[in-house]
Amino acid sequence: MSANIWEKILRRLRRGMQEEDFRRWFGATAYASDSGDQITVWVPSESIRRHLSVHYEDSISRILAALDRPNTDIRFVVAGLGDEDEDDEDKDK
Repeated sequence: MSANIWEKILRRLRRGMQEEDFRRWFGATAYASDSGDQITVWVPSESIRRHLSVHYEDSISRILAALDRPNTDIRFVVAGLGDEDEDDEDKDK
């Protein structure tokens, strides 16, 4: 089975990072989808989403260009909020 685009990006990012930093910022990310012009990646928290957007967006864009995807955007989405959403719904009842 071939790697998805996010796995390819992660392999290239990992080469230039300390392993601890890579695990901290990318270890809990997960590929969500690839629509061609946008790749969606799930992240565990808003703080990680912000950090990745601020500190790694340029590096990811360069990697995408090297992978022949120069006009592809990366979108980080905070996932894992299902339990909180259910709690909010219960409060409304």
